[in-house]
Amino acid sequence: MLCINLKNTNPFFCLAAEEYLLKNFDEDVFMLWQSEDTVVVGKHQNALGEINYPFVRENNITLARRISGGGTVFHDAGNVNFSFIKNVNSPAEISFKQFTEPVVNALSKLDIIATTSGRNDLLIEGKKISGNAEHIFKNRVLHHGTLLFNSDLKNLGQAIKVVPGKYESKAVKSNRSSVANISSFLKKEIPIQEFIQFLIDVQLENSENTFYELNETDIQEIEILVSEKFKNWNWNYGYSPKYSFKNELEIDGKRLSIQMNVKKGIIENCVISGEYFSIEVVAELSVQLQNKRHFFEDIQNTLKEFIDEVSDELVYAFF
Repeated sequence: MLCINLKNTNPFFCLAAEEYLLKNFDEDVFMLWQSEDTVVVGKHQNALGEINYPFVRENNITLARRISGGGTVFHDAGNVNFSFIKNVNSPAEISFKQFTEPVVNALSKLDIIATTSGRNDLLIEGKKISGNAEHIFKNRVLHHGTLLFNSDLKNLGQAIKVVPGKYESKAVKSNRSSVANISSFLKKEIPIQEFIQFLIDVQLENSENTFYELNETDIQEIEILVSEKFKNWNWNYGYSPKYSFKNELEIDGKRLSIQMNVKKGIIENCVISGEYFSIEVVAELSVQLQNKRHFFEDIQNTLKEFIDEVSDELVYAFF
């Protein structure tokens, strides 16, 4: 098995690297990586319905979509992501346990007892420290998970805090869990880079495993995948299943009600009511929003055609 300690912290590059290694290598792979502050949604989720959009946008948190299913997770400099890519003869061979067990065993070497939950999470004393997901490609499986080491749990909670009922669709919804950091359970404090090296060293204890660094060709191919897919709005937002959106609030003491149907990230129709806009503006604005992306800048630019000064509060009413 090839062991990779990926140094690039761009979330799009890291997610693209997983797909590249899955589809272009023959060897089994174990990879560790970290990324900048990012909310990562599952392949079949509604991106906007899984995040606190104003908080994510105002705090420069990236939104990315991965190729595996499952729920939303939060990455930051205090989180370590692990990826196993393995050849299998049939899907019947695949089990979460075979990929989480090496992590559980590694943590036991640090005198930490981790257990699995019924939702494919890893727990310490009942609190989630790792979310896991899988994706199958031909005879290869990608299994990846988070390891909350010393993440900013307050940021994590705020980034994925959602208002129930705003978004309705058949998209996979996340199960929110009580979380904790691995570092809180360590008997002796260690830096996160030492923890990463420890996990790599545990894998390299097997003499059949070797360390591997991405070469120039690998990096070039991954960058193409980043540009064509992982950094693309159509993948991160437009891939969301069809959904309906509704919101009702007061701005400057005036009621504003918004209902939209959105398909592939594009607004199919929009109904606006309340006292905030005049009847004339409501009618024209509803028409102008059709076929626009359900995206901050698109909404903002459309509103600017009717209002001299468009506040962020007004734009966020549409999210």
